[in-house]
Amino acid sequence: MLFENQFKAIFKNKKVFVTGHTGFQGSWLSLWLKLLGSNVIGYALEPPTQPSLFETLSLEHDTKHIIADLRDKEKLSSIINQNKPEIVFHLGAQALVRKSYVKPLETLETNIMGTANLLEAIRNCPSVKVVVIMTSDKCYANIYSERLHTENDPMGGFDPYSASKGAAELVTSSYRNSFFNSKNVTRIATVRAGNVIGGGDWAEDRLIPDSIRALMKNQSVEIRNPNAKRPWQYVLESISGMLWLATKMFEEDKFNEAWNFGPDANCDSLLVEDMVKRTIKNWDSKSTIKMQNNSDMLHESESLLLDSSKANQRLGWKNVFSIDQALSETTEWYKTYHENNKDMKQFTISQIKNYISFAQQSNLIWTKQEN
Repeated sequence: MLFENQFKAIFKNKKVFVTGHTGFQGSWLSLWLKLLGSNVIGYALEPPTQPSLFETLSLEHDTKHIIADLRDKEKLSSIINQNKPEIVFHLGAQALVRKSYVKPLETLETNIMGTANLLEAIRNCPSVKVVVIMTSDKCYANIYSERLHTENDPMGGFDPYSASKGAAELVTSSYRNSFFNSKNVTRIATVRAGNVIGGGDWAEDRLIPDSIRALMKNQSVEIRNPNAKRPWQYVLESISGMLWLATKMFEEDKFNEAWNFGPDANCDSLLVEDMVKRTIKNWDSKSTIKMQNNSDMLHESESLLLDSSKANQRLGWKNVFSIDQALSETTEWYKTYHENNKDMKQFTISQIKNYISFAQQSNLIWTKQEN
């Protein structure tokens, strides 16, 4: 399989700047970019968890690995000007809703001003041609919880995390309109993805990592909001969307806007309790589900669903895996890690290959080989 010829070979030998490369999604993206032949420059804090996917995959050897803070405007600008990347993926963030209640100012500073600092640095670095900024499906006001959100819905946010993501969208839009609105300048888009699952996520207060930790210890899985509904999708779905969006943006000046990358809401929006039951089954465990005491329950949306028809129609992008496939691949990664009998980097690469193989069977446009 020739990785380098996918996505029209756009990423081959390109300098690609990735913020948040030490995080869960940033690690998957960095690994895939390396397979595509990119020179990856990573800018992030230390890996946020122990263990971490970044360290499991030894990505410090495959990237130009820079530990720094998005809130450090001078450092960020200096690193970008020194390295002169052509493509930027911005994934760096305080990424947990419940942590935003504990550290609201850190969340707002990182997610809003961190994004503004990046955009300001890019404004002064002419080498950058394409920027893809990942925010969140939680950027939406979510007034009508059972309706699918389209990209034109109002920004909002009940909690500090959601508000920070809505604000990051507004900051990006203002920079795009004010400073990047003429031909032959940097092209900037934002991505709003649904709840992402996959191997190597060890964050606290996330459903699958919390479930896996319990299963590894043969304990009951505690859940706090069994009837919440989320648009679950495999980690490589949103990343394939970001890579393909960047490819299209590199070629044409008509994709500089906001994009939803989510699953078919009719098929892959499951209740929290159903997700945990399927995870327990995949683990071949007899563990039970235990309901948490919700007396100190923080606000979290009961339902948050995305309409990804724009990406389906204009980009030719769609999800590859069903929710059952996504859960199977995810559980298999953790099982393999837990059994400690395989090279996890090669196993993770094999999962990327498997995902691409299924995408090719679906004849998705981004899988076409560039000769």
